Amino acid sequence: MKTRLLKADAPGAVEEAAAALARGELVAFPTDTVYGLSAGQEHVRKLYGAKDRPQEKRIPVLLSDASNLEASAIVTPAARALAQKYWPGPLTIVLVAPRRGTLAFRVPDHPVARRLIAASGGGLPVTSANRSGAPDAHTAEEVVAQLDGRISLVLDGGPTTGGVASTVVDCTTDEVKVLREGAITASEIRETLAAA
Repeated sequence: MKTRLLKADAPGAVEEAAAALARGELVAFPTDTVYGLSAGQEHVRKLYGAKDRPQEKRIPVLLSDASNLEASAIVTPAARALAQKYWPGPLTIVLVAPRRGTLAFRVPDHPVARRLIAASGGGLPVTSANRSGAPDAHTAEEVVAQLDGRISLVLDGGPTTGGVASTVVDCTTDEVKVLREGAITASEIRETLAAA
């Protein structure tokens, strides 16, 4: 299988990518940080094989809109305050999802990503579109260089602008923990929570 490149601004491109995801195909697309990779809601296991990703690493969920979070997880007051301030944007919030354990959620600040996620039901399991341990992909060509033949389609939205990974915050308890400092600093997180 040769990986297809499809310009994100081509008529029907997002809908075609959403249809591929619905069939369980692997699709890469731009986000505000790096290119992401999904296989739709029902085919998460395919992501591990394509990336050579360790099975114990959970796959985050990208949402098209912050309002979708309430239906997906138990939202704490701290998580609500952080989402209101930083979404859409480079903040990943870890919460308890009923019947699924802890999951990480984010709303990307990228129109193509949000349109594709919305067209796929409002939430998608998404990981970075690269081989595990390899550099992040910031262009469609970089995705193909690492994953050609392993994925069906790359929705080419041009180079990503963020360059820095999202900050990951654990909001599963009242004690909020910064698990990874990225585009948003730990001090910014503390200031936001103090003002909430």
